[in-house]
Amino acid sequence: MQIEKFSYDNKIVKLFLIATVTWGVIGMLVGLFASLQLVWPNLNFTAWLTFGRIRPLHTNAVIFAFVGNGIFAGVYYSLQRLLKARMWSDKLSYINFWGWQLIILAAVITLPMGYTSSKEYAELEWPIDIAITLLWVIFGVNMFGTIIKRRVKHMYVAIWFYIATFVTVAVLHIVNSVELPVSFMKSYSWYSGVQDALVQWWYGHNAVAFFLTTPYLGLMYYFVPKVAQRPVYSYRLSIIHFWSLIFIYIWAGPHHLLYSSLPDWAQSLGVVFSIMLLFPSWGGMLNGLLTLRGVWDKVRDDAILKFFVVALTCYGMATFEGPMLSLKNVNWITHFTDWTIAHVHVGGLGWNGMLTFGMAYYLVPKMWRTKLYSKTLANAHFWIATLGIILWVIPMYWAGFMQGLMWKQFTPDGSLANPNFLEIVTQMKPYFMMRSLGGLLFIIGVLIMVYNLIKTAKQGDFLANEAAEAPALVNPKKGTKGEHWHSWIERRPIRFLIFSLVAILIGGLVELVPTFMVSSNVPKISTVTPYTPLELEGRDIYVREGCYNCHSQWVRPFRDEVKRYGEYSKAGEFIYDHPFQWGSKRTGPDLHRSGKGNAMNKPESWHYKHMIDPRVYDLESIMPAYTWLTDPLDTSHTRNKILAMKTLGVPYPEGFEDEAVAHLVAQAQEVYDAIVEQDPEIKHARPDMELMALIAYLERLGSDIHKEPKQDTTDVEVIEEAPVVSADTILAIDTTAIEINANLK
Repeated sequence: MQIEKFSYDNKIVKLFLIATVTWGVIGMLVGLFASLQLVWPNLNFTAWLTFGRIRPLHTNAVIFAFVGNGIFAGVYYSLQRLLKARMWSDKLSYINFWGWQLIILAAVITLPMGYTSSKEYAELEWPIDIAITLLWVIFGVNMFGTIIKRRVKHMYVAIWFYIATFVTVAVLHIVNSVELPVSFMKSYSWYSGVQDALVQWWYGHNAVAFFLTTPYLGLMYYFVPKVAQRPVYSYRLSIIHFWSLIFIYIWAGPHHLLYSSLPDWAQSLGVVFSIMLLFPSWGGMLNGLLTLRGVWDKVRDDAILKFFVVALTCYGMATFEGPMLSLKNVNWITHFTDWTIAHVHVGGLGWNGMLTFGMAYYLVPKMWRTKLYSKTLANAHFWIATLGIILWVIPMYWAGFMQGLMWKQFTPDGSLANPNFLEIVTQMKPYFMMRSLGGLLFIIGVLIMVYNLIKTAKQGDFLANEAAEAPALVNPKKGTKGEHWHSWIERRPIRFLIFSLVAILIGGLVELVPTFMVSSNVPKISTVTPYTPLELEGRDIYVREGCYNCHSQWVRPFRDEVKRYGEYSKAGEFIYDHPFQWGSKRTGPDLHRSGKGNAMNKPESWHYKHMIDPRVYDLESIMPAYTWLTDPLDTSHTRNKILAMKTLGVPYPEGFEDEAVAHLVAQAQEVYDAIVEQDPEIKHARPDMELMALIAYLERLGSDIHKEPKQDTTDVEVIEEAPVVSADTILAIDTTAIEINANLK
């Protein structure tokens, strides 16, 4: 048997590990700052540091910078050792590293500047999307090159999860990022309205599944047995866990759109598969925890294993909550509340954070060939981080439960018990403060880890190229007598990739294709017309300022929402929205019925003063003061925006792009005239302000259903007027449902 000598590349692991810790501290500090802005709104003191702009910076920094670099660090370390081979190309490894850091840096620069697509977890604009695609392909080529030249016949379970991660993230990113560029840092989603919402949450839910979960499950399958010095509990359970997880996960995205304009069959599919998802998820959790059977004394003394146990526990908790929150009777209360935010952070802080910390404590002493500088500090970090998670999530659970119930509470005479949305927000401030305290503790724990790891590295000697040897692999596709039935696919990485691709494509195709191909899934309304040029520019300002982070545009067919906001939202109202703006959190009220003809509508002068200083109307408001919206509106791209919309199928008249700016100027003058007429004391307004465009957009929202139907409908594909359902009708439906439930009980 020929023994081959080679070396593992530890330098690439070191670089990714340093980046993981560095970006982790930065991303968490940005999150802490954003949380404090919800308590002290004066911290929104400049345009590029407002909550609406830095909230996506926080999510992108934690997901793609902290967790992303953590994935690469763990994969590059474990893959080489599991395959007994150095990475296929050192050059590709370092292109992967430096390219990924440049992408993160681009996000750090562009998001605070307001360059955003507004699609949650996919806010980065089109040039960065292209760069992400190229870097991901480079990572995949390097990974598969290494797998093909391996010296181990069978691929261990961790590698299965790495392969599924690569192929699924590639599909999700490419499909969701189909967009039409307007300028260097501005684009419009190719999809619109309901279809865009489905694609986004097909991506958004599965970004959590296949970027924050599957690669970390692979790391769990490697590092937990390694540190515990025990084999994984069950090989058979890992097979069931893997294939059922990747098949089921991809179907669950529509549970983010319950009670929406998405077709009911798609919502129901999302719910059914979300419930099913509990079983493979807990199978993976139990496989990890049961690997520690018989070594619980070691867990008590080993800080690394304690981090892993809490990580697995939080994974189990988050994957229990996900199916629970997808139940319609639970989602009825929790959606748009801080309960969902708590749920996400159980996964982010507990699952991803704690497993990353345990991995870092394992890798640094190994690669620097020394002992951990201080086990006491590591244990202190563990307890501080655990307490931080508890103080973070429990107040948010309570706040979310309160929000949901207070929004829906009625008095005996049938009126809303809390008609002023801001009163509910004000009562959340103590919980927001406790959340910030929990975040601060978590960051203090991270800083203790940074100190501990630096001291560990200083006392050691880093080994850049770790010598290794292994027998040469002959006939990797040839089976072994008596091997397990699943082993045949573990010897064939390309076939494994294809099978994984088929498993994840089935659910996506079943949900996406009918929604796009069957026109009746998105019925049109004859009175819905395209945005005017000024309204389109105002919409782009709305997106730039991140208003979607706090305001939804999606009134659900509930008694309380119809009473509070007005007529519930219809699918046909969003057909010209590229991208959709339904939102996922209500820190402020829903805005879909803020336009003319609706009960939520406010005069133009109110919007003007409210945007300049929200505390003019209520001192307790936590909304930023958008003083910079008095800047002149840039119309240099207006023509291109109209052309882009026409390319996307929006029916503007022929040649309208050449008249767009003149039309914009005329409408801006009308908005300005209305402002000074309504409030002559406003002296500093001008027709050319950005604020005129934003006001025009807000005045348009949800107003189309109050227009008179067109007489000539020859250009309309399907005309079917949406029924108008009054608050009294919704009340009658709710009352009947309550009576039925009472009789059943």
